[in-house]
This record gives sequence, C-alpha cells and structure tokens, in this order.
Amino acid sequence: MQQRYPIDPERVRTFTTEELRENFLVETLFSADTINMVYSHIDRVIVGGACPVSPLKLTGDKEALASDVFLARREIGIINVGGPGKINAAGTDYPMAKQDGLYIGMGVEDVTFESDNADTPARFYFISAPAHANYPTSHIPIASAEPINLGEDANSNKRTIFKYIHPDGVKSCQLTMGMTLLAPNNMWNTMPAHLHDRRMEVYFYFDIDEGNAVFHLMGKPEETRHIVMRNEQAVISPPWSIHSGMGTGNYTFIWAMAGENQDFTDMDAVSIDELL
Repeated sequence: MQQRYPIDPERVRTFTTEELRENFLVETLFSADTINMVYSHIDRVIVGGACPVSPLKLTGDKEALASDVFLARREIGIINVGGPGKINAAGTDYPMAKQDGLYIGMGVEDVTFESDNADTPARFYFISAPAHANYPTSHIPIASAEPINLGEDANSNKRTIFKYIHPDGVKSCQLTMGMTLLAPNNMWNTMPAHLHDRRMEVYFYFDIDEGNAVFHLMGKPEETRHIVMRNEQAVISPPWSIHSGMGTGNYTFIWAMAGENQDFTDMDAVSIDELL
C-alpha cells in the first residue's frame, strides 16, 4: 500500500510534471493476482484495484490500518471495469458484470474477489473511506443506478452520470460514488469546472482506446495544471483543486468523494472565464 500525503496549493505552484504525477496520479491499479492500493491522507481515502486470476482476499494492514481486517473501521465502494466476476462478502456471493457496483459497510471481515474466467479477469476498482457506523452491503447493477443526463453536443460534453452510492440510493457513512459515460463524439467531462472545499475527489479513467489519452485539469482556477492520463489510471483531487478533463477520444470515468457531506450539488462553480 503506497502512502500519499496532502500537498498545499502554494507548493504545487512550483511542481514539475514529474512531481505532479508522483503526488496525484495513481498510475498502476491492475496487476494479475494482485490488489494494488494507494492510501491518500486527504480524508484518509484508499484507492485500489484487484485483478483476480485466482481468488484474492481483501485484508487489512497492521502498519497502515492498525487492523488485520480491512473494513474494521472502513466502508468500500467497488465497480467492476473488466470481465465478469463475483465478490463474496461475509459468505454471500454478488455477481459483478462490467459496470456493476457493490457497497460493503463497516465491520465485514471477509471479502474475496473472483473472476468467472481467468482469461478475461474481472477488474475491480474500489474506493474506501473511514466509517463510523455499519450500513448494509448493497449490490448495484448498472441498470439500477440513478442516471442524470447533462451537457450537449455543441459543447462536446453530453454525458450520463450514474449515481451508485448516494443519500437517496445506496447509503453510506461518507462515501459517494458514481460513473460518467460520455456520449459518442463528446470528450469534455465536468465542464464548466468546479471545486468543493468540503470534500476531496478521485477520478478513475477507463475505456480509453490505445493511442488516446485524457488531459486531466487540476489546480487553483487562476493557475491550472494538467496531468496526462492513460487507460485505467486514477487521479487524486484535493479540495482546493478543480477537476475536469478533455480526451483525445471517447472514455468513461468513475468519480468518488469523501469529506464533510454527501450533498451531490455542494460545489463551487468556476466559470470558463475565470480559468487561467
């Protein structure tokens, strides 16, 4: 489990490209028969990926989590971005097709990731945040996620937002999570940009075709930076930073937030005229 620590915006002003990537980019999430994790001390969020050729068990870490049980004082949201598989939580199997989600609450001791076919393994992307109470494990097929249609072709940002974990749906202590699908020939996400000083956010980009990339925008509105993102990479967005992106081709991304509240509309809009 890698460790990442908070960085203030004044330090980021002087960062090189390499320093931006070292602090905010999660470059490798999926390796065969491995669970890769990054612990961000911004709201103590853990970003991870599991690619089970054979079954993989999610365990704690005495040094990082002070517990052998990963969910002893945490909750987790999971979305499958690979082949079909299943997750066993506390003895119950949950089938996971591509884009299906699963929420598992605090206190569940046994969690195992499995693929239906080792030749096309599942790729379980997950976000975990500290929790103070137990909420029930909930399976979230993509068909049951709440959709919101936004944007328009004229601005290249026509998209559908699917809300998986949120106050009016699958409930959690502090985690909110969902997925945004861009319509064909639309490449902008989250534009106009915004920030929310009361929550941090993580973006995970996937279904980026070979030879394409996403230019993820971050930084203070008056002093923007960018990180070039490849397929199946994540980026940590601190509360003081905008988060938006433009691709060279079509793509999908998963967003997740943790912090002061779970209000989806709690954001500070930044007009395009304000960006520098």
